Amino acid sequence: MGGVLLLLGFEICGYVLADALFRRRDGVVRLWLGLTAGLLMMMWLPSLFAYLLKFTAAAQYAALGLAAVFALLARKFLREPADPMRLEGERRPFCGDMPAWLPIALIVPLLILSIYLQYTHTLREVDGALHVGQSTYGDLCLHLGIATGLQGSAYPPEYTLIQDVLLGYPFLMDALSASMLCLGTGLQAAFIIPGSLMMGLVYLGFILLSWELTHSRAAVVVSYLLMFLNGGLGFFYVLDEVWKDPTALQNVFTGYYAAPANMVEHNIRWVNVICDMMIPQRTLLAGWTMVVPALYLLVLAMREKSRRLYGILGVLAGAMPMVHTHSFFALALISAGCLVWTLRNAEDRKKALVDYALYAGIAAALALPQVLTWSIPQTVGGAATTGSLSLRFNWVNYDDATGRLIDEYFWFWVKNVGPVYLVMLPAAILCKGWKRGLALGALLVYATAELIQFQPNPYDNNKLFYVAFLLMLPLAAKYLVALWNRMRGLPGRSLLAAVFFFLSLTSGVLSLGREAVSDYQLFSEGDVAAAEFIRDELPADAVYLTGDQHNNFVAALAGRQIVCGTSSYLYFHGVNYQRAALNARQMLEAPGENLALFEEYGVDYVVIGNSERYNYALDAAWFAENCDLIYDEGGVLIYAAPENDGNSPE
Repeated sequence: MGGVLLLLGFEICGYVLADALFRRRDGVVRLWLGLTAGLLMMMWLPSLFAYLLKFTAAAQYAALGLAAVFALLARKFLREPADPMRLEGERRPFCGDMPAWLPIALIVPLLILSIYLQYTHTLREVDGALHVGQSTYGDLCLHLGIATGLQGSAYPPEYTLIQDVLLGYPFLMDALSASMLCLGTGLQAAFIIPGSLMMGLVYLGFILLSWELTHSRAAVVVSYLLMFLNGGLGFFYVLDEVWKDPTALQNVFTGYYAAPANMVEHNIRWVNVICDMMIPQRTLLAGWTMVVPALYLLVLAMREKSRRLYGILGVLAGAMPMVHTHSFFALALISAGCLVWTLRNAEDRKKALVDYALYAGIAAALALPQVLTWSIPQTVGGAATTGSLSLRFNWVNYDDATGRLIDEYFWFWVKNVGPVYLVMLPAAILCKGWKRGLALGALLVYATAELIQFQPNPYDNNKLFYVAFLLMLPLAAKYLVALWNRMRGLPGRSLLAAVFFFLSLTSGVLSLGREAVSDYQLFSEGDVAAAEFIRDELPADAVYLTGDQHNNFVAALAGRQIVCGTSSYLYFHGVNYQRAALNARQMLEAPGENLALFEEYGVDYVVIGNSERYNYALDAAWFAENCDLIYDEGGVLIYAAPENDGNSPE
């Protein structure tokens, strides 16, 4: 309960802050920006205090106090002047000129589904075991380990999956959950509550951005459906299988990654954003929660030529790198495109240049320490990292083995994105005024992600593509609505629209259905009990020798330091893990011959569960004969490390 109250406190501060900064805006905009500001402060401020207080309850209280100070100062000194065009006492509808039914009708169904998926996909208890969904089976343990590992930790934080390596992965979304954990909120609730809130804010923010770009109810509906029910043409592969075997349709809902929006074997990689992005990839969800407001403010700043808005945008952008680096970089590229267009078309280029210099200067001052400390070492290489920056054409459609494209270039994008891909270019060309700056920025993101690989997994470039996609969708939807209107009276117009939506949405709907019924056990009842023993009975600073399974309960549930975790995380984060992985294996398989390694890594406890038994030539007899057994329940054994009997609990 304490963590929920903490979240509520930050959200109140965020609303007070936004209500002052955006006094002229509609109520729904102030509420949206206020809740976003509250989340941003809750992600950032406790980590600042953690440098002095560690990541403790004291750091959370201090951060909430600072958030309250920010809110009060904004209310007293930074209140936006009243709109001179509005009569004194005039009250606009809460949603302004946008019909109130529009966001309600669009958001409520998807938000209900999202909350349900958050619940089923985040440590749902079944007979003492913890279950998840298909999309979170792989990713969730990383985020659990960061959140549980941050509790009480010194700053800057390090990986719990490997020793003495700075946590370069954007960790602030998980730090928010860690803040809730510090004040007593359960692990499941600390993930579900902010995750559900952020999904609702992304839905609302996309609607508001679309409305600001189109002022068309039809365009908002079309862009919303194409954004969140996306999936491409993968369902044709399903239909092909069903034609041969009618029972093949069942595999869509029961197979592991057999849904039509994510079929690697057919080079379908443009996944449904709810299933495979927003639900499992918590940093991306936090990034979208921030980048959509940033794009909205950029739109307002360009349209109104407001230096004040550029300054606020600079603060928001500067806080983004350790929330989600890809979203920050995509915003920077889009802003660069807008700058080029503005300087080419502005009547007062000097003012425009000063506005963008203010925006860029504030953003750089806040972002550079983050980028230099965390992002660049993991991207280009550092003392403990490999670096992964390289040239690569056409995203995941390039086959390294043959040096050729897997699918023809345009067919790859059409079958992945769907028919809306075909209208992106004409929509960009036909948009007018400052919207062309947005289109140019989206093109810069697209070209960059097509040519440069930033992480070991090329698939991760989709986090750049999607920001350009969500920005261009409202413009594409407006173009589609204009086509629809121009075809008025044409026979077959409705059928053509029905075919378009069938092609565009079927894969996404099927994938969402699959995700809704998916169910996998992530941790057994014995794992959960052992994690509770480690967390409650053993020292918080102890080091554990375990296997390298991704669902490692020592790291994920207990938040404790292990010798070496899974390469599925460490390799794709660019971390040099090979030596630690080899040494961990040597200690498990030949402990008597590698006692020096136990001392080198400072191992305090050895954990033996099913993974260690099945994946290693484990010398279980040696541990039983030479080490003090301190836990034996549910198939899990915990030994005090050799020659470290002092680690046994009293």
